[in-house]
Amino acid sequence: MRYDIAFFLCCCRSFLSSSGRDEGETFYELLGVSPKASHDELKRAYKRQSLLMHPDKLAQKGQSVTPADRDRFTRMRHAYEVLSDPRRRETYDAIGERGMKWVEEPLSVDPQELAHNFATSSVVDRSKIFAIFLGIYVAVFLLPVLVCLTADGTLGENVTWAAVLAPLWVWDVFILFYHSRVILMGPIKRPDHIPEEEWVDPLPMWKRVMAMVRFACLVLFQVLLALRLDGAIAAPWSVVFIPMYLWDVIALRRKIMLTRISIVTHEELELAIGKKIGECTAAERGEIHRRYIVVPTKSGSLYDSACRLRDEARMDIIRILARVTFTVLLVLNLDLGAGWSWWLVFLPIFAMAGCVVGSAFGSFAKTQSEAVKKDPAMFGLDPSDEDGGTYSKMDENKQGEEKTPLSDEEKDELKAKVAQSAYRAVGTCFSQCFFILIMCVLIGKIEGASYSSLVIISPFLAAGGIILCCLACTIFCISEVDENAGMAEFDTAVDRAAAASGYGAVENEQANSSDYTPPAQADQQNDISVAVTMESGVSTSGTTTSSKSKPPPSSIWDPERGEVWQNMTVDEEEHKAESERKEEEIKAAHERQPVIIEENPSINSVTSSQCDLD
Repeated sequence: MRYDIAFFLCCCRSFLSSSGRDEGETFYELLGVSPKASHDELKRAYKRQSLLMHPDKLAQKGQSVTPADRDRFTRMRHAYEVLSDPRRRETYDAIGERGMKWVEEPLSVDPQELAHNFATSSVVDRSKIFAIFLGIYVAVFLLPVLVCLTADGTLGENVTWAAVLAPLWVWDVFILFYHSRVILMGPIKRPDHIPEEEWVDPLPMWKRVMAMVRFACLVLFQVLLALRLDGAIAAPWSVVFIPMYLWDVIALRRKIMLTRISIVTHEELELAIGKKIGECTAAERGEIHRRYIVVPTKSGSLYDSACRLRDEARMDIIRILARVTFTVLLVLNLDLGAGWSWWLVFLPIFAMAGCVVGSAFGSFAKTQSEAVKKDPAMFGLDPSDEDGGTYSKMDENKQGEEKTPLSDEEKDELKAKVAQSAYRAVGTCFSQCFFILIMCVLIGKIEGASYSSLVIISPFLAAGGIILCCLACTIFCISEVDENAGMAEFDTAVDRAAAASGYGAVENEQANSSDYTPPAQADQQNDISVAVTMESGVSTSGTTTSSKSKPPPSSIWDPERGEVWQNMTVDEEEHKAESERKEEEIKAAHERQPVIIEENPSINSVTSSQCDLD
């Protein structure tokens, strides 16, 4: 198995299907061959399946061709293309169709499917991912921890710096192997969509060689430093730092070239060279690529990126000069034994940090100034006020021009540009302050402070540990949540609460009963009452009688007496008379006393908004 496939399976097994198999027919099943089929067998199977599956062949046989038949033939042809390529076939055999699609087209994978596969993956597959992050943490912080322990004498007096720097040698081997591979891979092939006369190799050979030489200087310095600390060589420190001088000189040359580069448009470039870009030779295009940065217009994101690249090159020059000055002071203090204070030796480093912060805020002020000129109203300034502030003054040649108002999209882009510049300036300030704090702790240790050297790298160790803990919680605590989980228990609890409060009992009895009696009408109710009375009379008498049952009570309207009830018993008549007498007394009492409406403080007032039916 190839190393890249093994690494993919180790890292990304949890993102693949938990079953490890693709649903549906495999490529071998589509072609009708075994997984161990040779290339000739695949070719014969493809011809045989083409005769059976091709839509034209199906139409000649009188069969109706459906979209499913066309899709199956297309998938069979794709299966042959994959299996006929040995490299792609090995990838398919190892990780399946979905894994191969993820490797070849990472953006075509559904993120929800990856999340589902990861949530249902095993603990072993997740442990592999966590082991990779843990290995990165150990690889990054192992060397600083060993250096601090050796400087404190914790590892003993017999330990050598060559052994302590063993992790550094491993890193150097990998990086040297990478540079050698980049040199040996040859020129980059031209893409098909770019014409040959416009193609420029983005990574020419001279850049690759210079990167290799520069890294070789750094490795040579590390070897000389380890030998000098172990006492294997007695060379002065000025000789030990010679590779660092060469390393800084090569970097300084590259940065100076970037600061001298010109940012021009296509029209300005053709006017400067006197001919079209397509008419230039390969050597002339390479020279143009080194001296110019061509942008469509001198506004927009591409122009801003080019200007930022040039500004960063200038800041890199300041960093290189500060580093060279620090190295010179360090070598003089070590070789001459001048006994200078280490605060003085590290003074160029502090000056460099101050220059970086000042440059960041200067870039923010420049961006804000350009934004004010384009839209003063965004900053609360009067566009017509020419003397209201520094940013409101326009150039003399633009005072008579009428400014075009910006659209909403342009205003949003301008605000985002100013905000991004402000965030960059604040972030640079905080990072440089943290760097100065670390330098102060380092200088204090060199001056003879009693704390451990691990205090210098403790912030980085703590930050890395917190990140590692968060990754562990994220990797091992994610699980798939069922949307219907707990709904049955919830419905049962609701039914129990309703039954306890009495709601729904009548409805349940009516739903469970098979006999349903609709409500009786007004005429039917009299008949039913008569029938009930007759049945009750028969059942209570115990003997057969010929007397008729008493009719139900009824009322008539008398103009003088009002409503008069008939067929009522003595008790019913007395109860009716008592009710009428009480109603007349209440009515007479209300007529004698005036009605006083008092405000009830317990009733809250209702506003018009609360009476809104909508």
